[in-house]
Amino acid sequence: MRWNPSLVCTVAFCALAGQVADATITADFTSNASIKQAAATVAKDLMAWYTGMNPGDVPGNLPSPYYWWECGAMFNTMINYWYYTGDTTYNPRTTQALVAQIGENTAFMPQNQTQSEGNDDQGFWGMAAMTAAETNYPPAPAPAPGWLALAQGVWTTQQGRWAEASAYCNGGLRWQIYPFNNGYNYKNSISNGCFFNLGARLALYTGNQTYADWAIKTFDWVYDVGLMSPTYQIFDGTQIADNCTAKDHNTWSYNAGIYLVGAASMYNYTNGSAEWHDRVSGILNTTVSTFFVNGVMQELCEPSGKCNVDQRSFKAYLSRWMAATAKLAPFTAPTIMPLLQSSAEAALKTCTVGGGNTQCGLMWTTGANDGSYGVGEEMSVLEVVQSNLLPTVPGWASAAKGTGNSTGDISAGTKSDTGDTPLVLSPITTGDRVGAVFLTALALVGVIGGTATMMVTEA
Repeated sequence: MRWNPSLVCTVAFCALAGQVADATITADFTSNASIKQAAATVAKDLMAWYTGMNPGDVPGNLPSPYYWWECGAMFNTMINYWYYTGDTTYNPRTTQALVAQIGENTAFMPQNQTQSEGNDDQGFWGMAAMTAAETNYPPAPAPAPGWLALAQGVWTTQQGRWAEASAYCNGGLRWQIYPFNNGYNYKNSISNGCFFNLGARLALYTGNQTYADWAIKTFDWVYDVGLMSPTYQIFDGTQIADNCTAKDHNTWSYNAGIYLVGAASMYNYTNGSAEWHDRVSGILNTTVSTFFVNGVMQELCEPSGKCNVDQRSFKAYLSRWMAATAKLAPFTAPTIMPLLQSSAEAALKTCTVGGGNTQCGLMWTTGANDGSYGVGEEMSVLEVVQSNLLPTVPGWASAAKGTGNSTGDISAGTKSDTGDTPLVLSPITTGDRVGAVFLTALALVGVIGGTATMMVTEA
């Protein structure tokens, strides 16, 4: 990600201070049909920003000032939109965008991004593919790899970078992939959070203990290096120049969310272990106390009016991952679901601007549009609204459980075209908690758990 706080009013979002209108999108949150109708309006407005399907444009890219990573994040939202509503309207564009950005190494490392791509950028596209696998989103036409294979490829390339980065601060991924980019000497919570998130979810989906081991290793490193406090506050990052001693103590909602859902995935994978129960509870409690005001979600940069382009989308990811947590760790649902509803109700009150007077604002706590609209604002409102449909959809699918059907490829990401250290994935042995069966289909190798890892459920 490339944050530029100077981007305050651009072609993508402009100040509309003083414009106050009655809400034009309303929803009865006791009616699934009403929630879907509201989500459909917001989804249409979100996709109006996307031009990648037009002749001469690049599928998978958003216009300036939005960076490549946010387009991957947006299509994760659109996969969720299909998952929650069943509406297939945007599936062709979503699939086209994901396939167009795969790159040569089945790991979302396309040539058009090699000069600026960071570990977190790649991670957001990998998490979109992981969501597609978990929701049984329709596969892309052959010869495209399966969604699972793409998520594996991203995880694999990042695991291969850990060894080099471990020469500093005893582990942890760098923010940037390439030495010529600013931020190469910075180790941040979101890049390691993407790696942790993918590892935990791949463990849950495949049953492969190796992914779980790396998820544990990553979580422990983040905690031990001091990027996660004993009260589960998660700080932005740290520099290798002082061996990761000083910290940037900024806190962002997407960091809270990415570790929350990763911990919930590990809670589910371990069949409700006390350790991961405590971690999920701790992260959730701190998240609620930090990022909610009177039951409404708020980014900490909002009161100052200084949220940049990236930060305007962060509540989308917190909403997305809180909802997933409520499914993966059902003991959290009584806390999470009322907050998602109250936030969604407040968010819709900001959807009063733009050409159709339905584009949404940033600050949900105000009861009106705060003078902004754009991709991040729209994506955030869509995620929080559609998350209220969580009780109507099945939990994430998994190959280990026998419900996931996405094709995997254990070798994805190992044929490096980026100079990364090739992955050495520990072989799955009979000593693993869940064995693996390798099936070959269309020259792709799927990782499927040999015995079922059941999703944890509570009455």
